[in-house]
Amino acid sequence: MPAVHCYGLRAAVLASALCGLALMGGFLLSGLGGLAVATAGVFALGWAVYFQSERAALTALRARPVSEVEYPELYRLVRELCRDARLPVPRLYMAPAMQPNVLTVGCSQRSAAVCCTEGLLRLLSAAELRAVLAHELAHVSRRDTVVSSWSAGLASLVAFCPLSAVLLQLMASDGREYHADAEGALLAGDPMALASALRKIDMSAAALPLRPRGPLAAASHLMIAHPFPYGGFGRLFITHPPTGERVRRLEALAGYPR
Repeated sequence: MPAVHCYGLRAAVLASALCGLALMGGFLLSGLGGLAVATAGVFALGWAVYFQSERAALTALRARPVSEVEYPELYRLVRELCRDARLPVPRLYMAPAMQPNVLTVGCSQRSAAVCCTEGLLRLLSAAELRAVLAHELAHVSRRDTVVSSWSAGLASLVAFCPLSAVLLQLMASDGREYHADAEGALLAGDPMALASALRKIDMSAAALPLRPRGPLAAASHLMIAHPFPYGGFGRLFITHPPTGERVRRLEALAGYPR
């Protein structure tokens, strides 16, 4: 089964289980009246999670929308990749963080939003940035941003307790990143540029870690690399496969001799 299907199935099973527990609790507490209230609550919560996940993630990074006048080269790269991938051009955001990272949110291909940090644009070469953007667009093309955005919204509801880390671990999938790496590298036409970018991002993110708190912690799995310290509370949110293994697979894709 494709990784994205496994990822979506895992999220669907978890959502169904949580909804079932809520409905059962309402029925046991107040019978049919409680069941009706619980049903309404589940629908209201689902609506909030679905429509607020994007806002929560972007607000956590203090991101702002940017225009083509401000970042013409960034827009040019995205437009070229979207043309080759036959995707709508996503909205572009910029976050002031010096840690190099990027994430994509959105509940459909037409509503996708890509958010880069200032640190990412300062660190990467044009070829590396193009490869990273291709990785993000591969997530959009595979439609796994729908599931990851939903899971970020769900985790943000309990972002101030360890349960958010548990939810993300239950829905995490190494295959999601491996497949986006491979498809992004093929879209950009340069696996080694993505491998180089991942090395740089991983090293710089470790030197400039973000704080694992609130909605930012809930959105950490949306980023291309783990944004928090690998020790302490930050290690609870590790949902990315090892960078070394990601680089090894990209080198193999490029036919790089070992």
